Amino acid sequence: MPGAASPSAIIAGIDEAGRGALAGPIVAGACILPTGIPLPRFIRDSKKLAPDVREEAFAWIAAHCAYGAGIVDAAFIDHFGILPATEKAMQEAVEVVATHCRPTYLLVDGRDKFWFDYPHTAIIDGDNIEPCIAAASIVAKVTRDRLMVELDRTFPQYGWKLHKGYGTPEHFDAIRIHGPCPLHRRTFLRNLQIKTPQ
Repeated sequence: MPGAASPSAIIAGIDEAGRGALAGPIVAGACILPTGIPLPRFIRDSKKLAPDVREEAFAWIAAHCAYGAGIVDAAFIDHFGILPATEKAMQEAVEVVATHCRPTYLLVDGRDKFWFDYPHTAIIDGDNIEPCIAAASIVAKVTRDRLMVELDRTFPQYGWKLHKGYGTPEHFDAIRIHGPCPLHRRTFLRNLQIKTPQ
């Protein structure tokens, strides 16, 4: 339901992390920024922040904002596809943030036309343009990175604590040696034609 936000709207930014990874979930963040206080300089696109600064930014968000995260696993991604998984994660994030503060309008990063039970606008490069989307990107990225570090303890052979499940040369080599685990996105591996042990 696209449209224009009114000046008095309660706006939640929405963004995701892990869409292009080979393993682990996709995670979406939703964030409503506070009014009446200045935003710190580290509320910006999470990809432009060092890991320690992202953690500092997340701590500020946790202390000052209404926020939520949605997590959709690799099995759902393989069964339904990455776009439905992204939409589901975003919807879950909005449901969580609404338990703290119900938004009246959503600003969603990217060009995809997802469905929400709220009026919303998709904004290309939104995490660079809208601070609430940038904050959502921090929520999504930090939540996912922490989860991948936890999962690395179960599957240390893949090195997820270093690359968070993305397609680095080290990750490709580990998949070729050990084969995929249950947390790998099999459809992604097939599309990349990665040869794995039989």
